[in-house]
Amino acid sequence: MVGLIFLTFFVISFLTNIIGPLVPEIIDDFDLSLTMVAVLPLSFFIAYGVMSIPAGLLIERFSEKPIMIAAFIIAFMGSSTLALFPSYLTAICSLFLIGSGMAMLQVAIYPLLREAGGEEHYAFNATIAQLVFGAASFLSPLVYSYLVLNLENRTADSNLLITTLSRVVPESVPWISLYWLFAVIALLMIGVVVVSRIPKVERKADEQVGGFTTHLGLIRNPIVILFFLGIFTYVGLEQGVYNWISQFLNTYHGYEPRTIGAHAASQFWGFMTIGSIAGVVLLKLVDSKVVLVTFTAAAIISLTAALFGPGPVARIAFPLVGFFAAVMYPVIFSLALNSVAEHHGSFAGILITGIIGGAIVPFIVGKLGDAFGLRTGMLSLYLALGYILSIGFWAKPLIRNVTIQLRKKEAA
Repeated sequence: MVGLIFLTFFVISFLTNIIGPLVPEIIDDFDLSLTMVAVLPLSFFIAYGVMSIPAGLLIERFSEKPIMIAAFIIAFMGSSTLALFPSYLTAICSLFLIGSGMAMLQVAIYPLLREAGGEEHYAFNATIAQLVFGAASFLSPLVYSYLVLNLENRTADSNLLITTLSRVVPESVPWISLYWLFAVIALLMIGVVVVSRIPKVERKADEQVGGFTTHLGLIRNPIVILFFLGIFTYVGLEQGVYNWISQFLNTYHGYEPRTIGAHAASQFWGFMTIGSIAGVVLLKLVDSKVVLVTFTAAAIISLTAALFGPGPVARIAFPLVGFFAAVMYPVIFSLALNSVAEHHGSFAGILITGIIGGAIVPFIVGKLGDAFGLRTGMLSLYLALGYILSIGFWAKPLIRNVTIQLRKKEAA
């Protein structure tokens, strides 16, 4: 089950985190403003706000396996729609469908990961999942660059993949080839889940997704709202940086989006993967709140260098933001679930709804960018970083992450 969870994380990331490198091409091909192109991640992440809590209720009724199959079917529909009918409007609808499928999957697998590994190891295991997530996001911009460059320079000696895609991908929009690939991946995952033996998880009472009354009670809890905002600001920060890296480097430093821009976006996730490894080690040595504060402060410094430094510095500083952001999501999520004594299933649904921050924050950056310039728009990301930094000071979890030192004290 844990292996299937990690494979699902990989696919979610591969399908999700490709919008950023595509931004310059989408702007040119569909003749869009920064605000209009920001509607695309908005439509994707708004699906998390719409689907997260209903997905939790559906899982309680039908179990994990049917919902995971349905999620990949929805993702296939979204990918194939954009692949067949490439346009700005179909892109909005397609990304909403893909986002809905990904939201359903995440609601299913996060509580499973917590139960499978144990609540005291959740921060550690979630960081491993973030490592897998980052590895897939590192690969997807490189795949995009490979497909686009080879489709534009196709020859009689091109390999089977390029030859096949060249028959269905319009020459004017070679990046659409990615969505043909996504459709195939979604189909394959449907098959994997269908043949996998996934028993219905018998969750404890505190892990079950409750009804409207349970959710209303949680929403009235200030701690729940504060951690919801933590997930909201983190995903907003992550997508607010990643989605605009290629466009920023092109606008202010003249770097080519399909090569240098795509590679910088890929390095953002590559560095995040390395940061996840560092986080796995540190979370066994240091309290998670200390790790969160230290890495967030370093991310603030890196973002400053990226926004105001020369081109070569920006190419390294943007990926460094990914390195320091690597531990934020799993630590915030684990601090949240370990800060309440019951209703963890419902709470997880509320937290995942906070992924809608990935819709709102990039849109704000785009709106401000149209009015005052992209650099000024990205200054709004400091607000997100400031809030994440504050969590390390006010969070009071009922269960602390297990460190080597803590184990020694318990043994003594």
